[in-house]
Amino acid sequence: MQRRPIIIDTDPGQDDAVAILLALASPEELDVLGITAVAGNVPLELTTVNSLKMTELARRRDVPVYAGCDRPMQRPLITAEYVHGETGIDGADLPEPATAPAKGHAVEFIVDTVMSSEPGSITLCALGPLTNLGTAIAMQPQLTGRLAEIVLMGGAFFEGGNTTPAAEFNILVDPDAADIVFRSGAPITVMPLDVTHQALILRRHLDRFGALGPVGEAVRGMLTFYERYDVEKYGIEGGPLHDPCVIAYLIRPELFSGRAVNVEVEVNSTLTLGMTVVDWWGMTDRPIIATWMREVDAAGFFDLLLERIGRL
Repeated sequence: MQRRPIIIDTDPGQDDAVAILLALASPEELDVLGITAVAGNVPLELTTVNSLKMTELARRRDVPVYAGCDRPMQRPLITAEYVHGETGIDGADLPEPATAPAKGHAVEFIVDTVMSSEPGSITLCALGPLTNLGTAIAMQPQLTGRLAEIVLMGGAFFEGGNTTPAAEFNILVDPDAADIVFRSGAPITVMPLDVTHQALILRRHLDRFGALGPVGEAVRGMLTFYERYDVEKYGIEGGPLHDPCVIAYLIRPELFSGRAVNVEVEVNSTLTLGMTVVDWWGMTDRPIIATWMREVDAAGFFDLLLERIGRL
């Protein structure tokens, strides 16, 4: 199998942290060229440190971590410590990383890497607000024609929003950047709340993670803290595990299904700011621009996640 070169753009966040670990545990399928941090779940200083902590936990200090944009393109930063805790990855007592962020800005790394690589070879995996990607596309519009794909976690249609009635967090934090990305012409695959709310962290999953050794125990701790907010909010058995869906799709695309649709991001309305308006039923003549995932094999997803985390 040919390894897929990827850049992980992220704002850890416990679910981002698990997604990073999944990618780093899957070298047969994925070649992680770098991790680019962005402000989102917590401020940039913490998302950068948290990314470094994951490369440390996975014993993959060879993977560089770049600090990126510390605020949205046009708006004040919204964060989510109420979900993720003050550090962003509360629940696991991890040491400070031994490595420092790589020199240079994350956006420059994205642009330079994509533009210097074979056209159609690089996949961008966006796990947080799309500020770094939107800024990179604005800086170098030719970037999108050289990508293999953008696979992102964000948006919602059937589920409604998780931060406002209309909007999912990643899109709401920087709707202007999301608008740039969705209009860019790049091949896009979306893991929305419609899918991630089917991937629920259940007690049996936490128990199995805890039996996997130090890395699994760290994952169990992070996810136990993380899911408490959604369990209380939604009154469900377990919290949804969002961002690892992006990485799981790259490894086992057969776990997911959806359809090609038009998507537009609301950037003007105060009521529906950040809403992803999906033409699921083909009611307009707007062009098809993304594959919107709708279903996931949750059992297969967690089996994959547990098998790979067990390698670390």
